[in-house]
Amino acid sequence: MEKFFKIKQRGSTVRAEVLGGLTTFFAMAYIIFVNPSMLCADLGDGFYPAMPAENIVGVAVATCLSAMIGTVLTGLLANVPFAQAPGMGLNAFFTYTVCLTMGFSWQQALTIVFFSGLIFLVIALSPIRAKIIASIPASLKAAISAGIGLFITFIGLLNSKLISFGSGVPALGDVTHGAQLLCVIGILVIVVLMVLKVRGAIFLGMLATAVIGLVPSLLGWNWFGTFVSDGEIYNIARIGDISKVAFQFDFAGVFQVGVLPFITAVISFALVDCFDTVGTLIGTAGAAGLLKEDGSMDGGDKALIADAVATVSGSALGTSTVTTFVESASGISEGARTGLSSLVVAVMFGLSLFVTPIFGVLGANSWYLYAITAPVLIVIGTLMMKSVVRVKWDDMEDALPSFLTIAMMPFAYSISDGIAFGFISYCVIKLVRGKGKQVPVLMYIISLLFLAKYVLMNLKIGA
Repeated sequence: MEKFFKIKQRGSTVRAEVLGGLTTFFAMAYIIFVNPSMLCADLGDGFYPAMPAENIVGVAVATCLSAMIGTVLTGLLANVPFAQAPGMGLNAFFTYTVCLTMGFSWQQALTIVFFSGLIFLVIALSPIRAKIIASIPASLKAAISAGIGLFITFIGLLNSKLISFGSGVPALGDVTHGAQLLCVIGILVIVVLMVLKVRGAIFLGMLATAVIGLVPSLLGWNWFGTFVSDGEIYNIARIGDISKVAFQFDFAGVFQVGVLPFITAVISFALVDCFDTVGTLIGTAGAAGLLKEDGSMDGGDKALIADAVATVSGSALGTSTVTTFVESASGISEGARTGLSSLVVAVMFGLSLFVTPIFGVLGANSWYLYAITAPVLIVIGTLMMKSVVRVKWDDMEDALPSFLTIAMMPFAYSISDGIAFGFISYCVIKLVRGKGKQVPVLMYIISLLFLAKYVLMNLKIGA
């Protein structure tokens, strides 16, 4: 184990690696609950833009299995202390952009994830993988991380109905009852645990919130909402398994929707996949102090390969794109420095397979699931915002592109749009200032690809 992971060489111990792995898992275990709720989101009146409620157990299983695959590969290939799972933001892109906006079925969306994963795998296996990361300016790298944090926070606010558009404009919801009240309580519980430096504060806070919301309902005290009866729990817990979501590709259907929409979706997902992964990996490594002066990191290229393979595998299992989790920094803070901690995380996700049947209950109570997962999204968004200090706010050449990157992600409800506006504006400003040669060629190429995507989207709308 010492020869393979180089534990002593990196100044760590087996105990530190195990502790770090456990810490990372409990910091990110919320994804087991949040990802199914995102892919099986209920927008009201039984309208599911992506997967129906009966698939929620299968998605939970797919979440655990894909996390195991990605994290094992990260530990063994890259020997870095990072964990992977279906990414926040990417699952929202799957549901609200590819399915809801573009009109693809969830089976077709999984097919698109599969193709985008293959494209990303080709990029990850080629020399261009390192050049992509190196070509992104430091300010934009920091802005991507912060923007993703705001986007995730916005999703949490909407899911819990703390913010609603009932009057046509965003407004604060009624925080005195229902999911809104439970969400506020959940935020306070998690923050208190974090202030007290309790390990796994986010996961434990989510569990505590679940109990706070569940017990009064079962006792007949309708503080938050009505929970299902025992008979309903018995029946619901038995619907849905991974066979409902695994290998449900629709290769013919994606072309029936239209060749142009298919190309548009693949390009969009490939760009989001690549830059969400790169952005989150950079954000995670930066938060942990593992980035070199040139913005690179040891094992980062192989971590991208592991991510791409996990994305392809995850699409086959029935979940959205797999990516590196920023919560890996929590394990690193406990001393994790090698891939051994990643293997510990993978084992924990394997054991978590035994709790997935409870999603049969949660799927029938979307208000409850959103109320206990929304605080997690809001707190994680808070943690990711700290990267804004690395933006050169006194230099408009960096400040404006960074601000557009951060602002457009939540306001346009799209991570890729935020990255696109940041990249394009950065290139334009540098050209106007006569500093075009300072911009890496890849930045221009990527910006042109984003522009091509918007043109294709416009042609689709026009058609």
